[in-house]
Amino acid sequence: MKKPLLNVLLSIFIVFWTFSLGFSYAITYVDEKSPPLKAKPAIVLCAFGTSTKAKVTFDVIDKEVKAHFPGYHIVWAFTSDIIIHKVNQIYKRRHIHKRLYNLQEVLAKLYAEGYRKVIVQPLHIFPGTEYEKVIKICKKFPGLRIVVGEPLFYRWERVHEVLETVSKEFLKPDEGLNILVAHGTPVTIIRDNITYLGLDWLVRHKYSNVLVGTVEGVPSAEEVLNEAKKYPVKRVRFIPFMLVAGDHIMHDIMGKNLEEKSWRERLEEAGIQVECVTTKVNGKTYYKGLGLYPKVVELFIESIQRCIKIMKEY
Repeated sequence: MKKPLLNVLLSIFIVFWTFSLGFSYAITYVDEKSPPLKAKPAIVLCAFGTSTKAKVTFDVIDKEVKAHFPGYHIVWAFTSDIIIHKVNQIYKRRHIHKRLYNLQEVLAKLYAEGYRKVIVQPLHIFPGTEYEKVIKICKKFPGLRIVVGEPLFYRWERVHEVLETVSKEFLKPDEGLNILVAHGTPVTIIRDNITYLGLDWLVRHKYSNVLVGTVEGVPSAEEVLNEAKKYPVKRVRFIPFMLVAGDHIMHDIMGKNLEEKSWRERLEEAGIQVECVTTKVNGKTYYKGLGLYPKVVELFIESIQRCIKIMKEY
């Protein structure tokens, strides 16, 4: 082949190669099946979960949040693997086409639907291990810009606000004793227990007839029930200090004829009249967890609003 022709062919090859290379970096390949990216962030309401009828609490919260944030995609995630498995098995047996998802599954689903911004609002009461679990998951999830809201008692001012609301349920000192029933934690980590102990200190100094007791942790059932038996008026009112007044309230606190005696049974054996705060939802009576107080739902909504503001400032 003559040299001039070889040079021409070589030049054409170089130009073509350069042209192709340049465009290979300029073109963005988009799968036609991929959904368009969403402008607004999705809102994830993240709770521990319950397998009891107390799940009506979630319906109440869901309705209020959707009313306050029209146009936002609002979904639920749960942090208890045991609850997720138990409820999904119930759905399966009853041929109900629903299921609960954990936070990782929900975030992955939102990403696949075109969301790149997500607000995760924990519905946990205390900033303990479940809340830390949420934080760890969100930090490690790739491809999403996530703002995590605060649990209810992240700030002491919120504790005071909730106490002010719940105090309307309290018996007066000459009527009997009130016990705030919290979940508690079996581990001794300071950051998990400080709010429980701080709450106990607070109510003892603020009220003359209010105690804090936990199902798992401190102050323990043994301690608080022994104090209750010494109170001069033989009447005790339990106030659930959990988002939902579910299994723990129904069985550990107010249950009867269990293998291990409930708090109710132990006090009744001591001649004490026992009751638990209730409320009506859609004509049915339920033990009243914190999620059934409008003020508490309002505080969660305020947290979501702060998260939306932070997201816009990114």
